[in-house]
Amino acid sequence: MSENQHLLFELGSEELPPKTLLKLSNALLDNIVQSLNTAELTFTASKAYATPRRLAVFIENLSATQPDKTVEKRGPALQAAFAADGTPSKAALGFAVSCGTTFEQLGRLKTDKGEWLSFTEAVKGQATENLVPDIIRQSIAALPIAKRMRWGSSNTEFVRPAHWAVLLYGDTVIDTAILGLKTGATTQGHRFHAPQKITLSKPESYSDALYQQGKVIADVEQRKDIIRSAAQQAASAVNGIAHIEEDLLEEIAALNEWPVPITGTFDPRFLALPAEVLITTMQTNQKYFPVKNTDGSLLAHFITFSNIESTRPESIQQGNERVITPRLTDAEFFWKQDRKKSLEERVESLSNIVFQENLGTVFDKTKRVQNLAKFIAGHLNANVELAERAALLAKTDLMTEMVGEFGNLQGIMGRYYALADNEPAEVAWAIEEHYFPKQSGTPTPSSATGQILAIADKIDTLVGIFEVGLIPTGDKDPYALRRAALGILRTIIENKLNISIIELIQFASAQIKPAASHVGSGLIGTADGPTTSDRVIDFVFERLKGYCLDHGYTADEFDAVIAVKPTEPLDFVQRLQAVKAFRQLPEAESLAAANKRIRNILKKSDTEASESIGELVEAEEQRLLIAARQSAEDIQPLLAQRDYQATLNRLAQLRNDVDAFFDHVMVMTDDLALRTSRLALLNLLSRQFLTCADIAKLQS
Repeated sequence: MSENQHLLFELGSEELPPKTLLKLSNALLDNIVQSLNTAELTFTASKAYATPRRLAVFIENLSATQPDKTVEKRGPALQAAFAADGTPSKAALGFAVSCGTTFEQLGRLKTDKGEWLSFTEAVKGQATENLVPDIIRQSIAALPIAKRMRWGSSNTEFVRPAHWAVLLYGDTVIDTAILGLKTGATTQGHRFHAPQKITLSKPESYSDALYQQGKVIADVEQRKDIIRSAAQQAASAVNGIAHIEEDLLEEIAALNEWPVPITGTFDPRFLALPAEVLITTMQTNQKYFPVKNTDGSLLAHFITFSNIESTRPESIQQGNERVITPRLTDAEFFWKQDRKKSLEERVESLSNIVFQENLGTVFDKTKRVQNLAKFIAGHLNANVELAERAALLAKTDLMTEMVGEFGNLQGIMGRYYALADNEPAEVAWAIEEHYFPKQSGTPTPSSATGQILAIADKIDTLVGIFEVGLIPTGDKDPYALRRAALGILRTIIENKLNISIIELIQFASAQIKPAASHVGSGLIGTADGPTTSDRVIDFVFERLKGYCLDHGYTADEFDAVIAVKPTEPLDFVQRLQAVKAFRQLPEAESLAAANKRIRNILKKSDTEASESIGELVEAEEQRLLIAARQSAEDIQPLLAQRDYQATLNRLAQLRNDVDAFFDHVMVMTDDLALRTSRLALLNLLSRQFLTCADIAKLQS
């Protein structure tokens, strides 16, 4: 077989874990493709297929053999290749033996660094059919399976018992064993609709054969599209809209090879419960799509999917309706029980939950967050009373039955229970929003109190975990501190809050240290090394750098701003915006170069830079002094308004005078008084540019 052919591999098994099906499928494809590339086998396209009972990979136009190639091996240096008597040395003879040849057949390799013995041989490429079995076995072994299982009397391991394996290259079966199974061209269809075996004639017929003969839709994305469309049609039939979340859509696609929609109903009395409770119950416990009205409110319907075309779909519907009722009844019970006690009455019980063994209980954390919220609200001229109240109640819904059953509803239930307790709406929303942003790209808190509480809670966690030495390393971040730091920054920047991140960190550290001081030496900063605050500040500014780079700023623009050490994230970004705009000006490159020159002159000077500027003799330096003093006066009100772009635009007007100065004036003159005055003039210029950023850091 010399022409390129399509390759198909399919592994059939017991039902695979639905939540990891796509991960396994993608990993299998990636592993096989990577191995084919390493083996220098060419192909034009690749595709993964996955259903509850199979993982498959299709490779289009896979080359029949590896390319032939010439391999050159380098041996000992020529001076080490001969003994004193001129005969080949042991090293040279050993190299010849390792190459399967004689010393006389060895060549010479000359380079700029010397000359070596060498051996060149032509290596014929191996046939694809010989390489593919090991590639597949290694790809399966490398799958990200948390826990493998064995079955029967075999020592073979996989995520589920494997039952068949297909391995076709063109119309030829590659005979081998995969997970102890002899490969063939026979697959299996739907477990109930088409249990008979299906023989595949060629790889490209795989998907169609399964669909037409086996009642199996092999393509996950195709099943997802079918499920999405069918769910919306079913919801439309009851005058609703299906509420479809991507995670659940993927899970349902991973549970069904032949998805068939079933519409069910539940007692409308349950609509009195919070919508999030009903949605979570339907999605988490039952894998149902909720149905909403056009106004976003829930209807007493749900959409589920069956893996068979039943002759009595009403029986499946009734069965699902019987199952959902006790689930909703439980949720109704939790709701009623929880409302018997107010959130305020649950505060003390937070003492029973350990936040972190060296940082005390959740009650201890609550008190720290209260103090932080008060501190932040004071700085922002916000309502301190609301901030403290929200901080006191923020974690109390952890003690409710509903959150105990549905952990993902923490914060959300706190809002509902706070409103039921007649707490201010701002407090109620802050309880939910203090977990925001929940993940990358999701919204930050919208309310002022929610923003304050979100920052306070995350700052306390961040500083506390650093204080006890549990600093993230590599990809290990069990307390999600990177996400917390980014959440703090996003909340401050995107809501335009003028507050110093350094002051927040120092405040949080000061109140944590007494409680955490028993942790042990080496974890808490000392005079001999960076303090906890220093470490956290560095950590947060690293996250800020990532945030800024993600938003289109460059590394040198970031370096220019961080050089002047702004402490407020919002102020930092405002300066960054100004620097980005400044570098687009025609004067930017010249002024950046001049600033570097000024900085170097001041650094190398053995004369103390004076604030006082004495007599200047050259016309160019006199003009520059007048211009510099005028710009210093002009930028003061701009800086007071934090209008950094206007400040840099004004300073850009100094370009011609700065260029003329350096063209005609020698700063380091022998006249000490004149040199001192000129250095003072440069110092005046340098200080002005450093009011916004160090533009000398900008690369040309």
